[in-house]
Amino acid sequence: MERLRTPLLAILVVLLAGGGLVIVFASAAAPAYACTSVDAVEAPVAGELGQVQPDMGSGHVQAGDKVTYPVCPPASGKHLNKLGYGPLTPKVYGPDDGSTPNGWVHNLEHGGLVLLYSCTKGACDDKAIADLQAFSNSFPASAVCAIPAGNVGPVIARFEEMPTRFAALIWDRVLYLDTLDTAKIGAFYTRYAERLDSAGKWIAPPEPQCAAPTPSASAAPTPTPS
Repeated sequence: MERLRTPLLAILVVLLAGGGLVIVFASAAAPAYACTSVDAVEAPVAGELGQVQPDMGSGHVQAGDKVTYPVCPPASGKHLNKLGYGPLTPKVYGPDDGSTPNGWVHNLEHGGLVLLYSCTKGACDDKAIADLQAFSNSFPASAVCAIPAGNVGPVIARFEEMPTRFAALIWDRVLYLDTLDTAKIGAFYTRYAERLDSAGKWIAPPEPQCAAPTPSASAAPTPTPS
């Protein structure tokens, strides 16, 4: 045993190191999220764009935590709050870039737009990617805070767990499309991403990026001639 102690210890160290590597690689390969169900496209409501999705909360998770979303693609839910992980840098993410909802849901929370495309449904050809890039390049400032493109949105990323080729998301609302209608997506974003109620208080997003504008004073009434 004295003679064999050193080689046995060396073998034990190698086995423990190998086991640690297996755990590390298994953790890295494990999916960061799961979907309980895939959303269904609802009949259009007159005068509205897209459809409301039930709120799934806004809690924060740690890098490496797996999040299970009740409905995908999620327009709310748990997400990362860590530099480099979430919110994501607004840009067009390629089919193999590996962006996940754990990151881009945080962009939604700040009022950003997320535009998803599906490769399995045929939205990954060169023309589709070029059109998505063109949309990103011409993205407007937000409606209330005038947040310029590239601050919190748009995030354009591949996502497969959805019912259509494209899906535009803002917090708690989704617009499903089988063709890339950029005019409709732009109108959807401008109309719903930043909203105030009649008293000038925020309706959306949960974390607005500016103070609510002060309502302007009503114009003085025109005197009635005597």
